[in-house]
Amino acid sequence: MHKTLILIASLAWATVLLPGCTAPVATKASKADTAATPTKTSRILVFTRTAGYRHESIPTGVQALRKLAQAEGVAVTDSDDPALFDDANLSRFDAVVFLSTTGDVLDDTQQAAFERYVAKGGGYMGVHAAADTEYDWPWYGRLVGAWFRSHPKGLQTTLVRFEGDATPLPREWQTTDELYNYRSNPRANVNVIAIVDESRYQGGTMGADHPIAWCSNRLGGRAWYTGLGHTDAQYADPVFRAHLLRGLRYVTGRADKC
Repeated sequence: MHKTLILIASLAWATVLLPGCTAPVATKASKADTAATPTKTSRILVFTRTAGYRHESIPTGVQALRKLAQAEGVAVTDSDDPALFDDANLSRFDAVVFLSTTGDVLDDTQQAAFERYVAKGGGYMGVHAAADTEYDWPWYGRLVGAWFRSHPKGLQTTLVRFEGDATPLPREWQTTDELYNYRSNPRANVNVIAIVDESRYQGGTMGADHPIAWCSNRLGGRAWYTGLGHTDAQYADPVFRAHLLRGLRYVTGRADKC
């Protein structure tokens, strides 16, 4: 009997060592391994500095982005302090959101740090007046995709048509916003994800192909921009919030489609 038990035990250990066999689960060791490898928390910086016109909807936009991010498990820092744009601080964030920034918001040293950040894979998300920012910084013009030229007087209502795989967004969405005209059509250099129908409002200057949202990754990190987001009401609209969420997921690397 004693020899039989020894033989059975020997066979059991041999089975553990055979290729393709599953070893018994060591519960305590597994818990220790898990504890030793904590999950990294994603973080974004929502940057709101303005050196020109300041949109009244910025606080509402911050709160909307905060709720969307936190539902994704993404921590949010919002600030208008350009001192955060150095290598050490930027390295803390997966992406930086320029939320209706205007004018010259970063000095030369801060600009260089942000260029390094994006080149290393940091994400950029621009909302509305982010295109009305840093006109004397050519690199930023390539990052945002196109600079603001003008907008019609007052708010206008039109159809937004989403291009490509816009799920769960509708193909067409009627909305009222401050509809930007841009200095150039960015389509040749970016992936356009939405256009506006100029035939349904007054003041458009770009013609039948009027991009209003797009994405790219040509400068290293992922970049996503939407020209919508002028009003408080826009941030309460479920379609616009879904649109922002797609951008947020894209620039933080949580989704490949923008």
